[in-house]
Amino acid sequence: MRVCNVHGCPTLYQGNGGRCPTHTRQADQARGSSQDRGYNTPGHRTFRVAVITRDPVCVLCHVAPSTVADHYPRSRRELVALGMNPNDPNAGRGLCKKCHDTETAQHQPGGWHT
Repeated sequence: MRVCNVHGCPTLYQGNGGRCPTHTRQADQARGSSQDRGYNTPGHRTFRVAVITRDPVCVLCHVAPSTVADHYPRSRRELVALGMNPNDPNAGRGLCKKCHDTETAQHQPGGWHT
């Protein structure tokens, strides 16, 4: 059994992850779909291909193949807010899924690991 990691929530639940089922559902709804966040568009698909072609091996661990085009050093949201093109391959880096998940958990408040 685990306790939900949302401040003030005393819910005990079975399973993986840090949130109880109610808070997981609320976080997913607030986050929106990949389409809502701009990740399922022709521009983003072009961005992803260009970044992974340029960085075929993860730029962090230098071992695993890149499977994720990560916006870096600014997030996609920051690039859009600044009026910059979030689909410019120069705004990204190629990462393996493990490194991407670790980076997201450590550097994005409200990311998937809160």
